[in-house]
Amino acid sequence: MQSEQQAGRPIVSRVFRPDTHTSESFAEELEDERRKVIFSAIFSGAVVLVLWIVKLYELMFDLDLRFLGLRPRSLEGLPGILTEPLIHGSFSHLISNSVPLFLLLMASIYFYRGVAFRVLFRIWIMTGVLVWLAARPSLHIGASGVVYGLASFLAVSGFIRNDNRLLAISLLVVFLYGGMIWGIFPVFQNVSWESHLAGAFSGVWCAWIYRRQGPKQHVYFADEETEDTVSEGDTHHTHPNPGIIIYTYIPKDSNESKS
Repeated sequence: MQSEQQAGRPIVSRVFRPDTHTSESFAEELEDERRKVIFSAIFSGAVVLVLWIVKLYELMFDLDLRFLGLRPRSLEGLPGILTEPLIHGSFSHLISNSVPLFLLLMASIYFYRGVAFRVLFRIWIMTGVLVWLAARPSLHIGASGVVYGLASFLAVSGFIRNDNRLLAISLLVVFLYGGMIWGIFPVFQNVSWESHLAGAFSGVWCAWIYRRQGPKQHVYFADEETEDTVSEGDTHHTHPNPGIIIYTYIPKDSNESKS
């Protein structure tokens, strides 16, 4: 037989605290996440829609809006700091920028809600300024600089924050858009690699300056350990807070005797 007559033996209890205490609060959290997704998609879609409206307007009225592009180190090129991302040379150029711009901007707004709009503004302006100051003296058009800025922001920000969720987003961006790195080199003469490089630099800079702002590390569970002394037969504990579950573990006694 196995002897277990050990009244008063200490029992170690582990307190497990769920992040939400009721099904109602969990439902509210899900609803809030759904609203965030919808808002992120609507805003990102609106930005991309503006690019398409500009291109269709140019086509419908047989206009050439390339004069709104950016010409470095010239007074007439200064407005291009703001308008360069709105102008595209062809529909293939527009399509190649629309899809990544929508996805990256949506991810930025959803995961970095507190700083996303400031990041977008800084990347937009800073990219244009850098191109105006240092790029080749030719016409620069397209939103690819903003795309590179958002991609580099998402890729770098997750690595310098202590948040596994944001780190996963960074790894995903690197996996999907890692090939964009070649766009910052002067490989093709007709491609504004200066805009790509300026955008990438702007995104990394934003990731650094906003590293302590925006989303906080999400704590899914908080737990702690306590110790109790109970008599033999006490195998269940209750807690006045219904959101706390206590698990008890009875340590194995080294003085057990078997026969």
